[in-house]
Amino acid sequence: MQWVDAGFGELVEQLWVILFLSIRCGAALIAAPVIGGMVIPGQIRALLAIALGVFLTQWVALPAPPEMLSFAAILAIVQEVVIGAAMGFVLQIAFAVPLIAAEQIAGTMGLAIATSIDPTSGAQAGALGTFFGLILTLLFYAIGGHLLWFELLLESYRVMPAGGFIFAQASAYELVMFGGYAFATAAAIGLPVVLVLLCVQVVTGTISRSAPALNLFALGLPAGVLAGMAALIIVMPIVVEQFALLLQTTFDQAAGLLAPDAPNAPNASNSSSAVIASR
Repeated sequence: MQWVDAGFGELVEQLWVILFLSIRCGAALIAAPVIGGMVIPGQIRALLAIALGVFLTQWVALPAPPEMLSFAAILAIVQEVVIGAAMGFVLQIAFAVPLIAAEQIAGTMGLAIATSIDPTSGAQAGALGTFFGLILTLLFYAIGGHLLWFELLLESYRVMPAGGFIFAQASAYELVMFGGYAFATAAAIGLPVVLVLLCVQVVTGTISRSAPALNLFALGLPAGVLAGMAALIIVMPIVVEQFALLLQTTFDQAAGLLAPDAPNAPNASNSSSAVIASR
């Protein structure tokens, strides 16, 4: 039995190409914390992914996608989702650093019970973590990080053509190791303030042992909060510098995901580093 061709065959093929190219963009937008955060509706992210797919069909020379509803197409779709989610997950790890550092500081200051709504994720987080997250978000937009990230996302189609590249094992390993770097950066940000608060606690403990009649909680909690706020004011330039270095390393890591042995990936990495350093 032969179906009547109503003349929509070419239109279906073009729609399939646009849909296939927008899968990686959609996965990256869902995984990214700022650009694809909870504050942006899902419909807007879907329209943006489709718009990027249309742009790619017109401006980037790409190989033909696999045949629709074939086993190769299913494998290619899974691969596109993994690549896009990996590029968004790099930003997710970077924006978790201020929350980890803030938890270390707030727990020592006694501000762990002060919580607020995190605008990037929509979840409840510590007030100090929300403050650090806002600083990192403003710095991200100030250096043009959203433009660099979109540039890397579009460049990934040149380095890793849709449906014709297998995600390298080295890229996954580097992504895991970047998580260790994120924990080290969070420790470096919170260490100066934690050391100051530790000295304050030692002093208040010594005073309480010398004069047991003094109320330790009435003396230690206000002293810890005041010392912590003073230490945060002093180390804030160092915190901003650490955040800028974190963003530079994040973009280098995102560029490294574009096939470590590919010649175009180091160029993208160097360009992102140069833009961040100039700003």
